[in-house]
Amino acid sequence: MSESDEYRGRVREMRAKAKDLSDAAERTTDPDERRRLKEKARRLEAESEQVSCMASGDIYPMA
Repeated sequence: MSESDEYRGRVREMRAKAKDLSDAAERTTDPDERRRLKEKARRLEAESEQVSCMASGDIYPMA
């Protein structure tokens, strides 16, 4: 498996986890828990974007 395949797999897993967290946030009735899950999903999605950029050879990380 090449390094870019590993990055793509990692990005795919991170995005799936972010979606799971976002879905869980929508199902919960506790506002604090909803906020926590949504924030965690947002951070994971942002991190997946950075990994995706690295996999594509973009040397400038997203700010």
